[in-house]
Amino acid sequence: MPTPALADRFSDRLPTPVRDEATQVSRLLGELQGRVDWSAVIATGTPWVDAVRRQPAPFWAMESLLREYPISSAEGLALMRLAEALLRVPDTETALALTADQLGRADFSGHAADAHGQAHPMLSGLASQAIHLSKKLLPEDGEDAHGGGLLQRLGAKTVVAATVRAIQLLGRQFVLGQSIAEALTRADANRREHALIRHSFDMLGEGARTDADALHYGRAYANAIRAIAAKGRPARPEDGDGISIKLSALDARYEPAQFATVARRLMPRLLDLVNAAAAANINLTIDAEESERLELSLVVLDLLAAHVAATFPQWQGLGLAIQAYQTRAPEVIDEVTAIARRHGLRFMVRLVKGAYWDGEIKRAQELGLPGYPVWTDKRHTDLSYLACAQRLLAAPEIYPQFATHNAGTIAAILERAKAHGTPFELQRLHGMGEGIYREVMRRPDAPPLRIYAPVGEHRDLLAYLVRRLLENGANSSFVHQLADEAVTPQMLLASPLRAPSRSVLPMPLQLFGAVRANSKGLDLAAERERLPLLAALAVPMPAAPTDASVEGAAAAMDALHAAHRGWNATPLADRCAVLLRAADALERRTSEFAGLLAQEGGKTLGDAVAEIREAVDFCRYYAEQAAARLAPQTLPGPTGERNELRLHGRGVFVCISPWNFPLAIFAGQVVAALVAGNTVAAKPAEQTPRVAQRFVELLHDAGLPLAALALVCGPGETVGAALVAHPSCAGVCFTGSTQVAKAINRTLAQSDGPIVPLIAETGGLNAMLVDSSALPEQVVDAVVQSAFRSAGQRCSALRLLCLHESVADKVLEMVAGAMAELVCGDPANAADTAQSWAVDVGPVIDAEAHAGLSRNIARLEREARLIARTPLPERLASTHIAPVAFELRSISEMREELFGPVLHVVRWRGAVDALVDEVNALGYGLTLGVHTRIDDRAMRIAERARVGNVYVNRNMIGAVVGVQPFGGEGLSGTGPKAGGPHYLYRFCGEQAVTVNTAAAGGNATLLAGL
Repeated sequence: MPTPALADRFSDRLPTPVRDEATQVSRLLGELQGRVDWSAVIATGTPWVDAVRRQPAPFWAMESLLREYPISSAEGLALMRLAEALLRVPDTETALALTADQLGRADFSGHAADAHGQAHPMLSGLASQAIHLSKKLLPEDGEDAHGGGLLQRLGAKTVVAATVRAIQLLGRQFVLGQSIAEALTRADANRREHALIRHSFDMLGEGARTDADALHYGRAYANAIRAIAAKGRPARPEDGDGISIKLSALDARYEPAQFATVARRLMPRLLDLVNAAAAANINLTIDAEESERLELSLVVLDLLAAHVAATFPQWQGLGLAIQAYQTRAPEVIDEVTAIARRHGLRFMVRLVKGAYWDGEIKRAQELGLPGYPVWTDKRHTDLSYLACAQRLLAAPEIYPQFATHNAGTIAAILERAKAHGTPFELQRLHGMGEGIYREVMRRPDAPPLRIYAPVGEHRDLLAYLVRRLLENGANSSFVHQLADEAVTPQMLLASPLRAPSRSVLPMPLQLFGAVRANSKGLDLAAERERLPLLAALAVPMPAAPTDASVEGAAAAMDALHAAHRGWNATPLADRCAVLLRAADALERRTSEFAGLLAQEGGKTLGDAVAEIREAVDFCRYYAEQAAARLAPQTLPGPTGERNELRLHGRGVFVCISPWNFPLAIFAGQVVAALVAGNTVAAKPAEQTPRVAQRFVELLHDAGLPLAALALVCGPGETVGAALVAHPSCAGVCFTGSTQVAKAINRTLAQSDGPIVPLIAETGGLNAMLVDSSALPEQVVDAVVQSAFRSAGQRCSALRLLCLHESVADKVLEMVAGAMAELVCGDPANAADTAQSWAVDVGPVIDAEAHAGLSRNIARLEREARLIARTPLPERLASTHIAPVAFELRSISEMREELFGPVLHVVRWRGAVDALVDEVNALGYGLTLGVHTRIDDRAMRIAERARVGNVYVNRNMIGAVVGVQPFGGEGLSGTGPKAGGPHYLYRFCGEQAVTVNTAAAGGNATLLAGL
């Protein structure tokens, strides 16, 4: 099968994912003008709503659950958190702590009846006996779960058992079966209730993290297809049950940058499933995923369609899910229709509202995109859904499948389908929307109804299904409002055709409001944004700046000292303006700087863009902070005098930056010192002087006087030492090793001149603590990103992973599998840009670093247990260190920070406080990761830990300027935190000026008030 490059396919036909929302809403309204009679929709839907409210769904159904425990309540949140985590906790102590933590935040005692006063015996018993009792009997986190006497122990465990049973019942409501055989049995029961019911079985919740996961999921899909086929061959795919598959479950690297892997590894697996489904004449639908995978999914669909057209041309069961909440959804339908037409096929297309809305919003904000790839208003999604439905009903190449729980949308679909005369079906998720569809299916003209049915172990699927609870329990959702009788049917069925067109969220670039603009990023999944960066890799690097001599360094310090008075006298607003102009210029030159960072620093493209954004954020943040904090402040005092606090630059600041962030840290140090009124001697790392030189030139182009900043390159032990020891040195800002920071501190202390401040940010033996309540997939993602991104060459990188013994084996197996998926390579490979984009792990910075890491890895191979090592091509052996993980017997075996992709692992048991104390005893205090679903435990760990930055249930790298101020304590630095509100003050001298305004003739101001 041909596997064309991803860049050759749909990117040029689909619009950009980010477009003006108001404009697109107006376009959709124009398309639907006069086509939907909303008065008829209300007339159709109102009896459904009334009937559901008269006959509420069973207790565990979504409508009843939301009526009793809305997710905005403490009780609803507690149930959601327990459903997500409790069943997968293997040890009793953590299960007790989790149950106490979550249920202790809520009050279930008053929930013995529903909104109609009808008691739910199961709910009443659970609330009054199990949950209410748990708050009295369960131990607080940190207490001995085995203490307290037999009665208390038995009582606590009884409460947990009752809670586990309740969560299992919840799982049964939302999971059709824990095996395909069980699911098919329950599916037969559904069909006996209504002949028009079909199913689409979904065999799992989350994507693969390892290839072993992918193979396991592939077998589950294949077994399900065989089991469905064994029930009998339907005349048409739409007449029988089918299967939904997730491409990210079949390949752990299902992402645009890894298209070569997708073509080589995923496609054969996928073709086997398609062949089996086609032979059985059943429906196989590819589920929708995140927006950055959209083009890739369309490429895969096109390749599959070519195969089906050649081998099974009569099969009409290949399908795709399309998310109406994506702003490009109508164009996606047009493209899918074109693919079907091109290959002479008919597709089954499931139209859904969308399942990753909050994640899409966060991703756009984190990447600094100009807008969102999804609608920001739920009503706009409903509007998009109607426009997409119109396209589907009009396309003969499509069998439409409308998946929705919204009565208004269902009524509108029924009306439009009648006008087109097109066969179609409706769909709902198992466990949701039962009440509405009970009424819909009573119509004599009711279409077929397909139930999307998750299949699998409750403990594995509930984390995934909690997302559905959140989506359908959101205040703006139809299911949530259906449970609220204060919302009238007319309000509930309000027309989206009348929704305001504006966005309800600030755009990502306005994330910080009027204070400052967020730095503009790039979506590398979009070809049009990626290509300029790839082109920049072919631009030759400029010549490196010449190293200064010791005498040259001294001369530079003398010149800067002479220039200080003039620069310090420059109005604060003018100094701030230089930084703002520099930020804008750097954004415009993103491609240029990204290419240089890849070539000189070995940065991957993603890391390069992130670093450029950080530098832009430093410029804007420190300009904003300076304007707010460094201006003269009038202080209160007695009448007859004026008191004012003034801040000024100290003199010449020496800024010494590292090679691992040659732009962001260099820029952050320099612009902070400059905006405070200092002149600056900037000494970059020897390995990355070109990036520094280019940024210095940019600052001068932005209006910074030449005399205010000098780039002084050269070895740290000679040139750097000369700068620090110079009599004109008024302060040092240093980022690097603890040993060098101590040497600088000694030099400053031995000086006969003024006491000179040192701002030092050094490394750390950064730990991540994981208990048994954490979601393993989330942990593995965080570990791999934190330990191996940037080839482990971040001061914040994960060095020590502490796993609770009850989950250690499973997590380490997944970590090893995820490490095997990492791609080592050259990010600056201009000859093969597809390969350069695919790189996860670039080279270590130089031969000296390579040799030191190699020696320590050899030592660990003798002293520790090897867990896993990422495959490394032989051609990279002299420049790269393969990511590697070792298990130690105890934390005390940690000897030093290895500044590369080397992960140490220990197992822990018992009280978590003792574990935190062991980490504190290492003496470093930079970053700490915590993975737990026990909220109180996470906060207690943060309070006990002596670290600068604590990250809970996420990775522990990539601190954002002004959001996560960065810096440590102990052996990890002096503070204040970079990118925080206290940073600029350390660059300043302070002067208080008191003027006796009554000295000349008395207190005129006071007398004037008589």
